[in-house]
Amino acid sequence: MALQILETAPLMRIFDVAKAREFYVDFLGFTVDWEHRFDETAPLYMQVSRAGLVLHLTEHHGDACPGSAVFVRVTGLRDFHT
Repeated sequence: MALQILETAPLMRIFDVAKAREFYVDFLGFTVDWEHRFDETAPLYMQVSRAGLVLHLTEHHGDACPGSAVFVRVTGLRDFHT
């Protein structure tokens, strides 16, 4: 059987959960699919999605590099921006 890529989920490092929600959910319109913490004081790891794009947002030290970039090809960006 040939290799099939089923899904890509880039990890994005976050440092402030409230600011991340403000940007990804309130501004960009993503939906929070799930959240995970090992306990109440542990770093947050969550999945957000919108229109087939899935991102993992993580507070965990060592997950992803601050300043990383992800290229997402879209249509309708001009309309979304207005």
